[in-house]
Amino acid sequence: MKENMQEYFVECITKHKADFYRLAFSYVKSEADALDIIQDSIQKALTSIHTIKNKDAIKSWFYKIVVHTSIDHLRKNKKMIVMNQENLVHLNGLVEDNYENIDLKIQLDRLPVKYKTVIVLRYFEDLSLEEISYVIGKNLSTTKTRLYKAIKLLRQNISKEELNNHE
Repeated sequence: MKENMQEYFVECITKHKADFYRLAFSYVKSEADALDIIQDSIQKALTSIHTIKNKDAIKSWFYKIVVHTSIDHLRKNKKMIVMNQENLVHLNGLVEDNYENIDLKIQLDRLPVKYKTVIVLRYFEDLSLEEISYVIGKNLSTTKTRLYKAIKLLRQNISKEELNNHE
């Protein structure tokens, strides 16, 4: 059974590697740091793969590890790098970038991490609310509240930005 879970894990990583990378990159805005986060996340996952009982939970479980590893990385380095055009062009060459709107990216990066996380997981990684709840370790009600609050903050920030641009 243990070998099977490791096989499922390897399949999952292989199949969704671009998604996991994109998630890590959305936090750190650096190719090298995102790759380090993925490597650290895989190492953490392999040491605790025995805790997974259901192969269908592997993807959500690994998303959770990537999110926590990304946040830990930011805390350790006490920095958030603003995405510049060079990074965007470089990233676009590696994987398909689903973050089309530059203004949205800027506003997303300005959100507190707990709100950014639910937005990225829901709308860019297409996770269900239940999966997001699992990833962030909160109940469904809290997850929904965070998502709605994050959307509200994004709308307010984008509206303010538009008003400032028209003055």
